[in-house]
Amino acid sequence: MSTLKKLASQTAVYGLSTIIGRLLNYLLVPLYTYNFSTSEYGIVTEMYAYVSFLIIVVTYGMETALFNFSASEPDKDKVYSTVLISILVSTLLFIAIVVVFAQPLAKVIQHPEHSNYVLWIILIIGLDAFTSIPFAKLREQNKPSRFVFIKIFNILINVGLNIFFIGICKNAYNNPASDFYTIANMVYNPQIGVGYVFISNLVASFMVLLLLVPETIKINFTFDTILWKRMMIYALPLLFAGLAGMTNETMDRLLLKYLLPKNIAESQMGIYGACYKISIIMTLFIQTFRYAAEPFFFSNAREKNSKALYADVMKYFIITCSFIFLATMLNLSWIKYFIGEDFRSGIGVVPILLLANICLGAFFNLSIWYKLSNKTKYGAYLTCLGAVITLSLNFILIPTMGFMGSAWATLACYFMMMVASYFLGNKHFPVNYDVKSILGYLTLSLALYFTGYYLVPENSALTIVLNNLLVLLFIATVYFLERDGIKTLIKNEN
Repeated sequence: MSTLKKLASQTAVYGLSTIIGRLLNYLLVPLYTYNFSTSEYGIVTEMYAYVSFLIIVVTYGMETALFNFSASEPDKDKVYSTVLISILVSTLLFIAIVVVFAQPLAKVIQHPEHSNYVLWIILIIGLDAFTSIPFAKLREQNKPSRFVFIKIFNILINVGLNIFFIGICKNAYNNPASDFYTIANMVYNPQIGVGYVFISNLVASFMVLLLLVPETIKINFTFDTILWKRMMIYALPLLFAGLAGMTNETMDRLLLKYLLPKNIAESQMGIYGACYKISIIMTLFIQTFRYAAEPFFFSNAREKNSKALYADVMKYFIITCSFIFLATMLNLSWIKYFIGEDFRSGIGVVPILLLANICLGAFFNLSIWYKLSNKTKYGAYLTCLGAVITLSLNFILIPTMGFMGSAWATLACYFMMMVASYFLGNKHFPVNYDVKSILGYLTLSLALYFTGYYLVPENSALTIVLNNLLVLLFIATVYFLERDGIKTLIKNEN
């Protein structure tokens, strides 16, 4: 029990840092969308899509390799040193190549006038790739407090610099009467524009490198070639699985640029990227659930009633997601002000992306069958299936539907992964999920959403009141149908 308690507390700490981090980063979205045009924000969306893919390539699965080999090798320091040197050498080589070819690469991604963006992004990737190993070492050594402190420090520096450059200096520069005009005139260059987003990130990443110096230099630097080869054999399949997963998450934003006419592509990327952020509450809940659920699934695997427990978890997970979907959609009349006016033309993607996230969360729940039955190769197969669906549907739908096609492709991807995992799980690790209740609650939330959408009068104050009465009706229905289970849960907690 003490071991499980320790695991749970560390899970909460890591989860809290991630949630706080993502929440703070999401709070930058209004700053960007109220200060940049849709096409300018499209550049930010595009560049960070490249980051998502390249960080996987540059780390090539070595974080997980560090955990695996530290658990099995007697000399943990040698494992850490070998991984750190491997990442350091490959990262420096990666940065050197990109620096040499920065201008041609800028032309390839259709930003020939902004090779500086390429350089800043590559330095961010290099710094984050290298520091990922000391971060992994902190986790391996069970030092969550230092891990969380540095992560939150990084985020605060990044957010603070964004507010300074974009929220203060940009506006002061355009307003000579401002009290901050003199400072803004000295430090702000309008030609850099959205580049200040990347500069802020770069400075924050460099500060993290400085904070992690003790974890970097306090080792005996040794490189075991035989051990490294074993690590690479273990890690490279993770690289391909990671790329397939990232294809499902971010490839749609890049494809918008290359499958749409040049005069609208960046604007469409910006609108889609901003509206994607409105699903923040669902994303944060799923992230929190994943941190807590995975150790829970494994720690209860040998319990007699474990499968019944997994079925209950799935049902209550879907109930919570259905509530978040309904609460978000029926309050979208004011939530939409989270993004700038020019970006709200894409608000129609929000319900589609919320449903897609529900499917993704259900897929994570269902993934216990291949994790607990040691058939993890099926996880890679399912992720690759999703990547094929993502790419195929985006190529088909984007030219005619724009970002709406990307949203539908995302929903189709996660829906098919969920369905495929459900049927494979029934074959290899059957769990008696309450499918009738799950579909019932999803249907109820959709029915109440359409009721509010079509029947509630278009008076802003009255709309909010009546829509939230529908949300309360959903809660009341859930309590009425699940009251016995809820009362038992409350009694057990007490």
